[in-house]
Amino acid sequence: MSGEFPGAADAFVVPPMPPRPPAPPPAAPDAVRAVAVALLNLTGLGLGYVLLRRWIPAGLCWAATAVLLVVALPADPDGVPAALLVAYAVVLGAAAAHGAVAGLRTRLSWPASAPVAAVLGLVLLAVPVGGGMLYGGARDEATEQMLLDRLQRADDLVRARANQPFDTAQAGFREALAVYAGLGHDHPGSRAAHRLPDRMTAYYRTVGAAYEQQKYCEAIAPLKYLRTVPDRMPKQTLGALATWPDPRLADALYACGSNELTGGQDGWTGHFGELLTAFPRSGQAAKAEPAVRSVVDRAAKDAQGDDPCTAVRRLRGLGTQIRGVAATAPAVADALVSDAERAGRGAASGVYACGVDQYRDGDFAASLTSMNDFVRDHPHDRNRARAQKIAIAAQIAQTVPAAGKRLPTTDSGGGIQVTIKNDSPDDIEVLYTGPVTGSVTIKACGSCSAYSFGATLALGGFHPCGDSGKDYPQRTISLPPGTTYFLHKPRGASASSPASDTAKLRSGYIYTECAYTKKGFSVGQ
Repeated sequence: MSGEFPGAADAFVVPPMPPRPPAPPPAAPDAVRAVAVALLNLTGLGLGYVLLRRWIPAGLCWAATAVLLVVALPADPDGVPAALLVAYAVVLGAAAAHGAVAGLRTRLSWPASAPVAAVLGLVLLAVPVGGGMLYGGARDEATEQMLLDRLQRADDLVRARANQPFDTAQAGFREALAVYAGLGHDHPGSRAAHRLPDRMTAYYRTVGAAYEQQKYCEAIAPLKYLRTVPDRMPKQTLGALATWPDPRLADALYACGSNELTGGQDGWTGHFGELLTAFPRSGQAAKAEPAVRSVVDRAAKDAQGDDPCTAVRRLRGLGTQIRGVAATAPAVADALVSDAERAGRGAASGVYACGVDQYRDGDFAASLTSMNDFVRDHPHDRNRARAQKIAIAAQIAQTVPAAGKRLPTTDSGGGIQVTIKNDSPDDIEVLYTGPVTGSVTIKACGSCSAYSFGATLALGGFHPCGDSGKDYPQRTISLPPGTTYFLHKPRGASASSPASDTAKLRSGYIYTECAYTKKGFSVGQ
């Protein structure tokens, strides 16, 4: 069936597609163009691909460069990780090689001349090269700032410990010194290292501040520590500071030791010993022995003063201490030994005054020891005779304290006869003190024996020395009127302790003392 449809003449008719123009023929191989593309890709900007209109590999170049910039900036002392640099170099190398192959037969969108593109590539290579140089400078500056920050932290450590005791501050000082030493040895050309001389001057003054404050004993430890600093720091950094502590330490050792010496403290021996050993030719060492001699002379003078016993103890201690120092200081050993001998003589001569002082203070046992020592050591001294009498009175006063109320004199004799008989099997030493002081020894009675306790309580009375048939050993002494205190001391084994008696003597009378022994008790009279 056939027919016509209304409006058929108005139907839309699609025009035929025009034929696609033929692709341009590939360009002739051009080595200069290949080199230009390779150079432009080596810039890291993918420009070789851009001129070839290859956008995907160009974007890959841009992404690689962006990653590098994100990691590298801002510059820091550690720089870019080596792995990233290697990877980026591989990307650029690959882009250059691939771009060279692609550019060999592909025309450039611009410029038309391959040599111009090659020159442009050479010029643009200055971008990564200059960027690398700028980055290196930025990295160096970051390193300098890091080192300056490290220096500042060390400075802060030192300042924070400026007023602390050295024992407390020492750890901080050592930590700061480690930083300074690291800067000096590891970064000698840095700005931080160039500032070290000024910093070390401040460091020395801070650590050794106690010396400037005249706290000489406190200054010794930090000054000794500062003498170890040159072992850790470069010599050119310290300069004159290397010997800065030496004269100050010598001065501190002398000043501290001298104060201790005059103050009676024992620490002076160590300080003077160190001074004479470490700085034997210093002016301070030259003053050490005269200072010792002066103290010895002063103590010897004090031994004749108001507190002789203290002075004697001081002189004895000085003698021992001085000999100890002399053993470590050969240069002045002879002079120090002479000082020690002078101290010994001063102590010996002061023993008499000390014994008198002890007697007056009621310390009769100590006085007895002192006087016995004096009598033994000074056989020709003018005070020897009185020292013997004081020793006698001190013995009596230990048993009869009233006997020690007056200091014995060298007087002897008197107008009252006192006969002392010995009714004892032991030799008896009779000590007496009062207006006069002395002692006598009476030999044992050969026909006598110790009395039992019961015999002394006999109903008919107890009468020692009463047997007229016995020949009792006896001694007669002459005493002046007044109260005399007697002490009978046995010299055998029949009795264990002495006995005492107090007699008030008056002119016109004859007195008899009888010494006897009671079994298990004491001598009687």
